[in-house]
Amino acid sequence: MEFKPLELKNREGKFRRFIKAPQVRRTLLAMLIGAIIGFALFYFSEGRSMQTMPVGDIFQSMIVGGFFGFFVTNSPCARGRC
Repeated sequence: MEFKPLELKNREGKFRRFIKAPQVRRTLLAMLIGAIIGFALFYFSEGRSMQTMPVGDIFQSMIVGGFFGFFVTNSPCARGRC
């Protein structure tokens, strides 16, 4: 009897395949940039004049900026479906 060597491929999980998708990476990068811009806008508009910056307001500005980054990359016009 002859046996062929068994070739096992490393199967990546669904999460890894999801993260490696170009659209997901572009979306996460745009959300990060949007959050940074949201923080910068908060800091330069209101944060400079305050002694202590409220954490809730900072997170709210960052979440809004991240949402805009998400919307810009996932809108129908961004994908050529206008």
